[in-house]
Amino acid sequence: MNNFLKQTFASLVGTVLGLMIFSGISTVGFFFLVLAIASSKDPGPTVKDKSVVVFDLSTNITDRKPSSGEVLQNTLSGVRDERMTLRSVLDTIEKAKGDSRIVGIYLDATRSSGTSSLGFASLKEIRKALEEFRAAGKKVVAYGVDWGEKEYYLSSVADTVVLNPFGAMEINGLSSQPLFLAGALQKYGIGVQIVRVGKFKGAVEPLLLNKLSPENREQTQKLLDDIWGEWRTTVGKSRKITPQKLQAIADTQALLEAKTAKTNGLVDKVAYTDEVVADLKKLTNSDKDDKTFRQIDLVEYAEVPNKSLPVERQAKNKIAVVYAEGEIVDGKGDSGQIGGDRFATILNKVRQDKNVKAVVLRINSPGGSATASEVMQREVRLTRQVKPVVVSMGDVAASGGYWIASDSNRIFAEPNTITGSIGVFGVLLNGQKLANDNGITWDSVKTARYADSQTFARPKSSQELALYQRSVDRIYNLFLNKVAQGRKLPEQKVAEIAQGRVWSGVAAKQIGLVDEIGGLNAALTYAAKQAKLGKDWQLQEYPKEGTFGERFFGRTIEEASTVLGVQKLDTKPNLLTAEFQKIQQELAIMQNMNDPQGVYARLPFNLKIE
Repeated sequence: MNNFLKQTFASLVGTVLGLMIFSGISTVGFFFLVLAIASSKDPGPTVKDKSVVVFDLSTNITDRKPSSGEVLQNTLSGVRDERMTLRSVLDTIEKAKGDSRIVGIYLDATRSSGTSSLGFASLKEIRKALEEFRAAGKKVVAYGVDWGEKEYYLSSVADTVVLNPFGAMEINGLSSQPLFLAGALQKYGIGVQIVRVGKFKGAVEPLLLNKLSPENREQTQKLLDDIWGEWRTTVGKSRKITPQKLQAIADTQALLEAKTAKTNGLVDKVAYTDEVVADLKKLTNSDKDDKTFRQIDLVEYAEVPNKSLPVERQAKNKIAVVYAEGEIVDGKGDSGQIGGDRFATILNKVRQDKNVKAVVLRINSPGGSATASEVMQREVRLTRQVKPVVVSMGDVAASGGYWIASDSNRIFAEPNTITGSIGVFGVLLNGQKLANDNGITWDSVKTARYADSQTFARPKSSQELALYQRSVDRIYNLFLNKVAQGRKLPEQKVAEIAQGRVWSGVAAKQIGLVDEIGGLNAALTYAAKQAKLGKDWQLQEYPKEGTFGERFFGRTIEEASTVLGVQKLDTKPNLLTAEFQKIQQELAIMQNMNDPQGVYARLPFNLKIE
């Protein structure tokens, strides 16, 4: 009952505030009420001597910060979104490395569903930061109950890896299981016609086929092999296990219980939570009577000022980091999308800002609208003429994502980044059979042969398809030309490595699509060097947060809800629900396809590595 009253009151608080804001009624009194509630908690994070930073691997980590609207929506709906940006995670680990009060980091993988949303490239960056933390003479301890490849990839960097006696490890390799909709579309009478260029352009295969084409299977296998090879090399180096032995474990055992995992050298200890806590008490010199070890959560520690930073970093010179994360769409786009017009405006703004001496474009996108990609690529080109533009590729920067990267001064990617996919396509749907089967027909009156060529009422004629194909061919050739010019590669070579083929970061470097292997920090270091800034610069991130009012109300309501007991929801779906969510994601992607020419530069809709 007590919890019910807390949640009810929290909802009431949000509802009243929302009504006040949108109706224009004075909020002064309510402002002070919320402020009083928010101020009732501790004044700020306190770091005790000999503390351990607790890194909960279920933390939602993204490139961009949540918008004020997202914070407000989650708070009013009762959802606690524990989110950090990748940049914040890296900076916080770096800060802990130089903080004499911090003696270690505890990787809590006991409910690590959060890391499953991250790709291996992002995990690689976090892993490198943890390696540097260890190299400074500090301890990293990892503890888990149910480890998969992603969680273990990160956790294996620890000095001590501990598995619960009741736990298990799934080391069975990587797979991709795309979903095909062609049968369902045919069953319900939705006609599909495709125009495309590139024999590897598998983005449209789910709409046409019921299994992978030979070309798509070939490129997917190569991509998986590259990422799995990097996984075995990296994990093997940390655990002193050969890649061959890890492959044998995946082929013959797959699911390992705790004792077997220890026998194979995958973990150092098999222990319960209280035993791990006892060891961490020793590390932090905590009293035996204390309930737990001396600690501070990573999210809290991120708010602690970094006293180790030199004064010079608070400088007039700026390096702008522009986060392009999500589907590329025409127009301004919504939160979580890369709107071509909105990001073109951002790039135009940083180009004209004389204090911004260099730009790092962080791309985490499978692509999307070809028109929007071209709009942004033009701004990248213009900005490059004024100041250095360096691209940092995240988990995926492919097709339209590669389009906007191609004209930068330098491209950085992790070895397990997914990139390339230089190809374009158009999807032409019609509902003739669906309508006819239900007694619906159309007729047409027109003044020219192709006046109704964009109709949904019938399939396109061969002549109409030829028009669409000509448009796709033109845009594809434009794409090739831009890559050839931006990367300074012969057009013939670009034509050979394009064809819509997907590449890993390490393969992309070998063929000239990427310049260097490295993460966001490496890109920032290079940008500062190119702009000749030394250490006299400060980071400036885009898109920027909302207005002060938006940030204040989003923050104070969230804090009030914390005091009032709003619970964080467990969003991990069961297997059946997960499959239905895949279908929903496929349909959502199609709904976002708004290119004015109907031409797209995008990865396969459902390329997911598990």
